[in-house]
Amino acid sequence: QVQLVESGGGSVQAGGSLRLSCAAYGYTFSTIIMGWFRQAPGKEREGVAVIWTGSLSTYYGDSVKGRFTISEDAAKNTVYLQMNSLKPDDTGMYYCAASTRSMGWGRQLAPASYGYWGQGTQVNVSS
Repeated sequence: QVQLVESGGGSVQAGGSLRLSCAAYGYTFSTIIMGWFRQAPGKEREGVAVIWTGSLSTYYGDSVKGRFTISEDAAKNTVYLQMNSLKPDDTGMYYCAASTRSMGWGRQLAPASYGYWGQGTQVNVSS
């Protein structure tokens, strides 16, 4: 079992920055794939960024490339999402997710590829 605890959400004006954190418990950190997803009211959950904790490879959704950075601190079993140049369209509930299984290429931003989810943290970006 993997338990995930997110923190760091809040409200910011457009152009500002926020950093989200996700602490993982209950599994060997370097063997899991961790992702950040977001969901706005009335919209489907969207994959934002993924990191393979063993290799440190990363992957981003098109809407956040160049603005968001996913990283990890293995000593703290924690993954971060640094969000810069925030836009009102970035508003939503942000969820951390983990997979203990490998996934096919092209599936890394699909919510169904992840079996463990955090409780979510709200991000509000005002114009």
